[in-house]
Amino acid sequence: MSRFEYAKERYATLGVDVEKAIATLKDIPDKLEPKHFAPWVELAKKHNMGIDFNPTFFSHSKVKDGLTLSSPDEETRRFWIEHGKACIRISQYFAEETGVPCVMNIWIGDGYKDIPSDRLGPRMRYKDSIEQILSEPYDFNLVKPCVESKVFGIGVEAYTAGSAEFALSFAATHEKCLPLMDNGHYHPTEMVSDKIPALLCYFPEIALHITRPIRWDSDHSVLFDDETREMAKEIIRCDALNRVYMALDFFDASINRIASWAVGFRSWQKALLMALCTPNESLKKLQDENKLTELIVMQEEVKTLPFGDVWEEYCRRCGVIADSSWFEEIKKYEKEVLANR
Repeated sequence: MSRFEYAKERYATLGVDVEKAIATLKDIPDKLEPKHFAPWVELAKKHNMGIDFNPTFFSHSKVKDGLTLSSPDEETRRFWIEHGKACIRISQYFAEETGVPCVMNIWIGDGYKDIPSDRLGPRMRYKDSIEQILSEPYDFNLVKPCVESKVFGIGVEAYTAGSAEFALSFAATHEKCLPLMDNGHYHPTEMVSDKIPALLCYFPEIALHITRPIRWDSDHSVLFDDETREMAKEIIRCDALNRVYMALDFFDASINRIASWAVGFRSWQKALLMALCTPNESLKKLQDENKLTELIVMQEEVKTLPFGDVWEEYCRRCGVIADSSWFEEIKKYEKEVLANR
């Protein structure tokens, strides 16, 4: 008798099924229930906030050969479908408790490092998997499921099941699902800012992951850079503040995490404020009247408007520091709190 068999017998005398305990722990992602997230809801209510959510289709022993929802192994695929359904239920719970819609994003890293012989099969299985997940009952006014694409990743350089064409087509053909664009998930020459107004022609709502890729999805801290400003411009120009779910998506561990968050959040606020201060109607009128030379002149003039003064006043009214002196608080926290953890 092995040591495990002996242990199992000893536990059995106390009415404990060890095999069941092991199976339950191994299957934990699809056993998640809303009650497990009650502390999250309590914190959100305390700060008058909503909660977004996403299934985690990676970093688990049930990922087989790098595949989840597109796996040809039905047991593996079923496990991840049930996990997705559990996350729908949790998202519904969040929205009901906080009174704020919960955006639930579906993204998988499924793909192949080298050229596959079957490109259609994995995508058909992925499509069926998402449809099964979305068959779980939910109120679309409260839960906003999204499908996010990716062009490639480390280890899946040759093929990803959830390509841009796949994700966009799925959202376009399924009424209760939104497209989600991450500006680090496209070819380097593609600009999400240009895609925003294209999608708003057809979708009542869209979602964004706002990040700062360098060559690919490296998720550096968001800066007040050209593409960040252009994305904000398109949202404001399209009068779509209430149609776009905006999430900041970056996790730069090479610098202080709190500073990274503060820089990223303030950069996106600056981008939105600058877009709101842009004379969009005047510029649009010049374009419609084909006064393109004057349009260029005015676009360049806007770049040197005293935006910094507007930002300072905005910060003053919000009761926060406008300049970089806020970083002194970060350094103090790092020294007195983080260093002692």
